[in-house]
Amino acid sequence: MLKRLEEMLTDIWTPLLILWITLFPYISMAPVNQLKSLQTGSFVGQQGTGERQRSLSRAKRGWVWNQMFVLEEFTGRDPILVGRLHTDLDAGAKNIKYVLSGDGAGSFFVINDKTGDIHAMKKLDREEKAEYTLTAQAIDADTKQPLEPPSEFIIKVQDINDNAPEFPNGPYHASVPELSSVGTSVTKVTATDADDPVYGNSAKLVYSILEGQPYFSIDPHTAIIRTALSDMDREAKEQYLVVIQAKDMGGHMGGLSGTTTVTITLTDVNDNPPKFSQSVYHFSVPEDLAVGATAGKVKANDHDIGENAKSNYTINDGDGTDVFEIISDSQTQEGILRLKKPLDFETKKSYTLKVEAANVNYDARFGREPFKDTTTVKIAIEDSDEPPLFSAPSYLLEVHENTAINSVIGQVSASDPDVTASPIRYSIDRHTDLERQFNINAEDGKITLAKALDRETDVWHNITVIATEIRNYSQISRISVAIKVLDINDNAPEFATEYEAFLCENGKPGQVIQTVSAIDKDDPKNGHFFIYSLAPEMSNNPNFTIKNNEDNSVSVLAKHNSFRRQKQEMYILPIIVSDNGNPPMSSTNTLTIRVCGCSSEGIVQSCNVEAYVLPIGLSMGALIAILACIVLLLVIVVLFVTLRRHKNEPLIIKDDEDVRENIIRYDDEGGGEEDTEAFDIATLQNPDGINGFLPRKDIKPDLQFMPRQGQHPAPNGVDVDEFINVRLHEADNDPTAPPYDSIQIYGYEGRGSVAGSLSSLESTSSDSDQNFDYLREWGPRFKRLGELYSVGESDKET
Repeated sequence: MLKRLEEMLTDIWTPLLILWITLFPYISMAPVNQLKSLQTGSFVGQQGTGERQRSLSRAKRGWVWNQMFVLEEFTGRDPILVGRLHTDLDAGAKNIKYVLSGDGAGSFFVINDKTGDIHAMKKLDREEKAEYTLTAQAIDADTKQPLEPPSEFIIKVQDINDNAPEFPNGPYHASVPELSSVGTSVTKVTATDADDPVYGNSAKLVYSILEGQPYFSIDPHTAIIRTALSDMDREAKEQYLVVIQAKDMGGHMGGLSGTTTVTITLTDVNDNPPKFSQSVYHFSVPEDLAVGATAGKVKANDHDIGENAKSNYTINDGDGTDVFEIISDSQTQEGILRLKKPLDFETKKSYTLKVEAANVNYDARFGREPFKDTTTVKIAIEDSDEPPLFSAPSYLLEVHENTAINSVIGQVSASDPDVTASPIRYSIDRHTDLERQFNINAEDGKITLAKALDRETDVWHNITVIATEIRNYSQISRISVAIKVLDINDNAPEFATEYEAFLCENGKPGQVIQTVSAIDKDDPKNGHFFIYSLAPEMSNNPNFTIKNNEDNSVSVLAKHNSFRRQKQEMYILPIIVSDNGNPPMSSTNTLTIRVCGCSSEGIVQSCNVEAYVLPIGLSMGALIAILACIVLLLVIVVLFVTLRRHKNEPLIIKDDEDVRENIIRYDDEGGGEEDTEAFDIATLQNPDGINGFLPRKDIKPDLQFMPRQGQHPAPNGVDVDEFINVRLHEADNDPTAPPYDSIQIYGYEGRGSVAGSLSSLESTSSDSDQNFDYLREWGPRFKRLGELYSVGESDKET
């Protein structure tokens, strides 16, 4: 208690002593300085010439004052006096005026222009602005001229303890392993105080725990939170809420404080072993359980969490270690028993296993080995109705291809493994025997031949036999039966291909004409061996003989060199081929030999008799080329004659049987007005183009119309009557023109007449207003027309 009392007295006197030391110079020196300012110095601007010269030799500041202070948050009724400014030129003789400018001048701070007193007009906040820089100047009140240069001074805002500590990062969250030793660091908190940290104890903080004892403690100066108990168990309590207080003024009475919360979570350590909930587990599984299926599940509970709660399951002992296996489920933390081999109730009806669960991770503080626990698992096998079981996994049968129909070629056997032992019925899956080549006895499983076999067609037959329980038709089994057909010598050998040999007329005796070989559809065990011989009627053949090549082939040789195509063009040589089977088989094959003409090198050139009579040096290819050229020339001549006849035919074919002169049949529609091939209508379409008259292109008449020089055309430039007469004359004398006149309609209307229209349509004058006497001047053809119109007019007048 005495020690605690001494600490409290020290905490009280220390800040008071610091405050006194800080404020003492300002309190003691301010009056003295102000007093000195009245006694020393003079206003530089009012000095005489001599004094001004002396001032050039030594610069002397006319202002004398200390740094001013004002207490923040002052809330008095009157403005607070901050300080007084005074110049040594102010001796009462001059009318001096003080001017204040700078930070807060006129708003926060106001100066008495006569006395120099500075007052604070508003409440100040050090945390908002700690000091103000102002400029003071003395001027002549009458002339407004400065008496001295301006000088700066600072007004500092003195701090008071008006801000409580705050935790800017709170609330906090931290964690520490369970069962940690005392003093284990958990986390660190930090509080801030807006007050001045260098003035007094306003910002000196001390930390303490308001809630969370006796589990945690905090260092009062560093704010580090540590564990205070060593046996904190996560399984008992996992989370703690700790309240931390920060107090300024060094924690003394009167200081301000702030609080925050720290949520501390105990993390798990592996301090708990796994534990099976049962000492013995019982499971029942059917004997037809599929391999890989689940037989049961066990679980060892662990109070730890996460990785510390994971366990591996193993089968350590028992009579079913080779039948069952166990795996660990990482999600549910269960041990899953699975079947490794098929079960058989009739062989073994139960199994006993020893299962162990061991932690994956372990903490050396709690043991040298992982925590573990064991249990017993008993599995009972339930009887199931199983399908029939064949005596073998598969069957292989062999049968000769000449086996008689209905002969037994093999047998399959199946039985019911159940205790009831149901009878079995056999059948063949006809999808595997589409041709129904085999049959099976439904009662004993004997397989018989239903159709004759041929090894050369099919060597293997694969069928599926089905075994079905008579008492339960849903229980069936299938087995594959492979049937191999064995070979017998039932095919005679024959030539490998159809041979055709060529013999040169100028060949030598003993020359090899052809090498022949044979094939046999049979497949003897020791391979093929063929014997070749000439047919008996050819045994003394004067022309050819054969030679054995010792490789199942023979060569045919010529006996002489007197072969001629004129004498005999082709020879037939029968050869007998026999095998070594039991019994042996043989066949007679014929070799065709053609006599050909060959070059000196022995190359065959021609094998035809006709080619022999051709001159030497003229080959069959040259003869074919010559014939092709002749045929091509004939075709060209025929085409030329045909085209000439087609060109000389008239354009219009006269039909002698059609006696009507005015009816002509056309096979086409014609060109219409654009068809000017038969008659040139260019002149009628364009009277101005008379000089460009072109004669017809398809005929050359004796007389072509040309306009006469002495002819006087009509007013429109063309003598139409004479033009039409000449054209009609030409048409009558045209030998290629049809014997009929032609009328064509022309679309050209003309340029009009100099006399104007003779019609009264659309005319503004009546017939009585017109005079037709000018028609008599046009010639004799229009004279009559003029008379008719003149008569008509005279009749109307009368």
